[in-house]
Amino acid sequence: MIHRDEIKQLIEAGLSGAEAIVRGEDGSHFEADVVSADFAGNNMVKQHQMVYATLGNRMQTGEIHALALRTFTPAEWAAKQR
Repeated sequence: MIHRDEIKQLIEAGLSGAEAIVRGEDGSHFEADVVSADFAGNNMVKQHQMVYATLGNRMQTGEIHALALRTFTPAEWAAKQR
């Protein structure tokens, strides 16, 4: 079973300068807000693929059953916080 803190660490290590806020308590279903400058110029599908790539094969093996993602550039995140 994977913990949300481990998912946070994987995402932040895999995306330079990223900040991840991960929620979920049941050990297989999670939600994450991910902020990264690397998302600039990429559509939502590509942004999500970038995040999934940081998790290795954990989605395919079922270690992470579901991960609901919301991705933001730093500017989008700052605007959302207002």
